[in-house]
Amino acid sequence: MTVQDATSPSPAERVSTPVDGVDVLGALSPSRAGDFLTCPLLYRFRTIDKLPEPYSVDAVRGTVVHRVLENLFDLPALDRTPEQARGLLMPAWNELLDAEPGVAEMFGTEGPDVAAWLASCRVVLDRYFSLEDPQRLEPAERELYVEALLDSKLLLRGFVDRLDIAPDGAIRVVDYKTGRSPTEGFEAKALFQMKFYALVIWRTRGVVPAMLQLVYLGNGEILRYVPDEDDLLATERKVEAVWAAIRLARETQDWRPRRSKLCDWCAHQAICPEWGGTPPPLPDVDPVVADPPPGPDEPALG
Repeated sequence: MTVQDATSPSPAERVSTPVDGVDVLGALSPSRAGDFLTCPLLYRFRTIDKLPEPYSVDAVRGTVVHRVLENLFDLPALDRTPEQARGLLMPAWNELLDAEPGVAEMFGTEGPDVAAWLASCRVVLDRYFSLEDPQRLEPAERELYVEALLDSKLLLRGFVDRLDIAPDGAIRVVDYKTGRSPTEGFEAKALFQMKFYALVIWRTRGVVPAMLQLVYLGNGEILRYVPDEDDLLATERKVEAVWAAIRLARETQDWRPRRSKLCDWCAHQAICPEWGGTPPPLPDVDPVVADPPPGPDEPALG
């Protein structure tokens, strides 16, 4: 089984701005914060042990579709059509194969058919056009790396799929998801990532985004949320509480697994105590080592 190289630099590590003269507590991304909230042991496996994980056809689809949608807005407005998007698919796929040759090994005699998988990518891309008209949009930023240092000296960072800015300065934060929208009652977890980004933008630009928008291409739905300062202050408190819990877990080396339905998708069941496994010995790490976030879709490919 082909696995991802968990030791290679993350996209954020390659573009992160050094924070000179500041005693930074550490760095946190919404995905790694989400890992810890889901299962502290999963956070440890991904961030401290840096264990490799198998490539996922769903995650790879997300990476390729994100790339196509990013490139789509390089075209003149009238050329942003479903046909053009389909034409951008193979170049995006080949670009990923060049960067991550192991991805190709997901397919073949024991894996899914690559032609059928590419067809599923086209279905997702076609669905995008039923949700937005890219001919009427001119994003201010795409695949934007954002970071902000809180007063507590915790560095928040991550990647925003798209930032739209209206003539009056109103900001819309847009994130594409190639999966299905969350069921009723689970929207808050989905919005945590968006509120995290909104907090970073507020702290760096002094403007509370007017709209947070999650575009679910798996079932063709859009989740919108209008944040306010109280929302973002609450998010800041939550993020700092998560970091405090991570610090405590590092200091005590107490990484307790949290069993849930998400365990069905975990790559580390074989070494999880909840499933009869034994985690590897903890590596020697700084208890407040910075946390690198992945790229646009979860989990990252590098």
